[in-house]
Amino acid sequence: MSVVLSRFKIVYMPIPKAACTSVKAALASVDPDCPLTNEEILQNSSIVHSHFQTSRFRPHRWEPFSDGSWWRFAVVRDPLKRLLSVYTDRVRGRKELHNSPKLRKRPDLLLDPDPDFFFENLMEYIRNSSAVKHHALPSQLFIGPRPIAFDRIYKTDELGILANDLSERLGEDITIPKFNSSETNLSFSDLSSKAASVIRERLEPEYDHLSEFFENPFS
Repeated sequence: MSVVLSRFKIVYMPIPKAACTSVKAALASVDPDCPLTNEEILQNSSIVHSHFQTSRFRPHRWEPFSDGSWWRFAVVRDPLKRLLSVYTDRVRGRKELHNSPKLRKRPDLLLDPDPDFFFENLMEYIRNSSAVKHHALPSQLFIGPRPIAFDRIYKTDELGILANDLSERLGEDITIPKFNSSETNLSFSDLSSKAASVIRERLEPEYDHLSEFFENPFS
């Protein structure tokens, strides 16, 4: 489902692990239909997802916003950084593997894996953990196939530009807060050759999809 601000004719398609909590929080602050206060969001940023849900792109859901009267935008993140953050934030930081009933029945899949073990077994973790699956799905499943039909696509390092554009459209100062920063740093060069191979195979199609925005580090 897209994030719709009907009064302002603005629609945003969120991608997990691509600043979606931060952007949703900014939009919630000006959405007259949002029951959440800024204080509630600052105390627990994940609560914003209860109002603005994230779901996969469907052409029929996007069609009502294609008549030219809506301003449509999305935010994309470098695929490698996005996937690595699934481990540093959701696995290492939040310990979300412990919440998976399927994984608790799989003694061969560690609940606190190191990065190499996690990425070497990435597909099994995707199959057995809804949290990993949701955050590791390719961007295309959330913003649709090429050509990408948006009025503006921002990269995650362009949130300041997005804030300025929203401010101009809404006639008030909009600030995009920073949420969900990982406390653990992880680089591709830190990983085993097997883990790196799994990641490379996984991300090749995504770099093709987002080739207008990011260079493929594997090519």
